[in-house]
Amino acid sequence: MAQVELIMPKMGESVAEATIIKWLKEEGETIELEESVLEIATDKVDSEVPSPTEGVLKKKLFNEDDVVKVGDPIAIIETDADAAEATPTAASQPAVNGQETAPEPQEAAQVEKMVAQAQDTADIPRSANGKFFSPLVRSIAKEESISLEELEGIKGSGAEGRVTKKDILSFVENRGVATATPTPAAKATSSPKSVPAAKTEIKAPPVSMNEGDEIIEMDRMRKMIADHMVMSKHTSPHVTSFVEADVTNIVNWRNKIKGEFMKKEGEKLTFTPIFIEAITKAIKDFPMINVSVDGTTIIKRKDINVGMAAALPSGNLIVPVIKKADQLNLLGITKQVNDLANRARANKLKPDEIQGGTYTVTNVGTFGNVMGTPIINQPQVAILALGSINKKPSVIETPEGDFIGIRHKMFLSHSYDHRVVDGALGGQFVRRVADYLEEFDPNRSI
Repeated sequence: MAQVELIMPKMGESVAEATIIKWLKEEGETIELEESVLEIATDKVDSEVPSPTEGVLKKKLFNEDDVVKVGDPIAIIETDADAAEATPTAASQPAVNGQETAPEPQEAAQVEKMVAQAQDTADIPRSANGKFFSPLVRSIAKEESISLEELEGIKGSGAEGRVTKKDILSFVENRGVATATPTPAAKATSSPKSVPAAKTEIKAPPVSMNEGDEIIEMDRMRKMIADHMVMSKHTSPHVTSFVEADVTNIVNWRNKIKGEFMKKEGEKLTFTPIFIEAITKAIKDFPMINVSVDGTTIIKRKDINVGMAAALPSGNLIVPVIKKADQLNLLGITKQVNDLANRARANKLKPDEIQGGTYTVTNVGTFGNVMGTPIINQPQVAILALGSINKKPSVIETPEGDFIGIRHKMFLSHSYDHRVVDGALGGQFVRRVADYLEEFDPNRSI
C-alpha cells in the first residue's frame, strides 16, 4: 500500500500559513476522494481541505489550533492506489518490480521528528490570549525553558503578530541582556541622560465574578479582532476629524433610479458604492492618505484598494477589499460591493479578498449611529466612518436670499495615524470626500 501526504494548500498569494481549527476525520477512518479531512483558517476565512485520494487516515501530523506553513504535510493517508499514481511520502517509496521497498531510515526519521515536534510541546499551549504558537515555536520555548508569560510578551513579526522562529531565537539571544542589572559602580558613573526610561508594562485589571455572571469564551475570530484592535491603538496615535455632508442630491437620485437600476443591471443599488466612489476620488487628490508606515519609512501605495467593514451574523467583523477601486465605474463598484457583502455573510470569501487593503470605510449608520471614532485597520493609516443619513432643517443660500429647508445630512468621521497624517491632511481629505458627495449630479444617468 502507498502512503500519500496531505499538504497544506496555498489559498492566496499573500497567505503563508494556516491554523487547523477542526479535524473532520480521525486516524483509522476511511476517506473518499475529495472528501473534506479538516477545517483550516487563514486570518478570518475558514476553508476545508479535501483529500487528494481515497484511503485511510494513517496519521495526523498536527493538532487542532496548530499553525502550519503552506506546503507542509499535515497528515498521511494510506491508499490502495498504485504507488506510481500516489505522491510518495517520507515514510513510503514507489514500488519497484511490483514490490514496495522499505523507507530509508533517514527519511522515516524525518517523519517521526515532524510528528514528535507537533506533539511534544504539551507544556506550552497552542494558543493564549488570542495568540497562536506554532509547534516549532513551542518546541523552542520548551527547550529554552521560556515560560508562557515570556512567550506572550514576545513581539511577533509574522502574520497577525504571530511569533516566528526568528522572533523567538532573537529573544533567546538577547534574553540575558535585557535583564542585566548594572553594577553599583556603573550606576554611580552613569549620567541621568544615559539611563533609558523604564517601559511601563500594561496589564489588564483583574476581573471579579459576581453571582449569576456568565462566562463566555471568545471564539477564534473575536480573539483575532481583539488582538488586532489593541495592536492598532498601541501602534498608531489616533486622531479623528468630523465633517457633516449634505447628501440630498444622492438620496433623491438613488430613490429615483434604484428601481430602474435593478431591472437593467440586476443589482441592488445602495449608498455604499456611491460613497466608495467619492472616497477613491479624494484619495487620488490626497495620495498621502493611501500609505503605510514601516519603521521610519513611508510606503506610498500605487493601487487604491478600499476595504469595507461588514458585520457578520455572528456579531464579528470582516473587511473584504475592493481591489483597484479607482479603476471601476459606479456599476463595477456596485457589483463588487454586493458580491463581497453577500459572500462575507455566507462565509465564502477567499483569503486574498480580505487582504491588501490600503484604506477602509465602515458604515456605522447602518446601526442608527450618527458618527463614530473608528480604529485604523493596520497597516493602513486612515479609516472613514459613515454616519446615518437624517433629515435636518438647514439654511439654504440662494441669489434671492437665504431660507430654511429640509435636507438629508450625515456625518463623516475620519480617524488617521498622526505619525504621518497631520490634522491639515486628515481634515482636508474628509472635507474633499464631503465635497464630492455634495456635488453629486442629480441628473446622472446609470
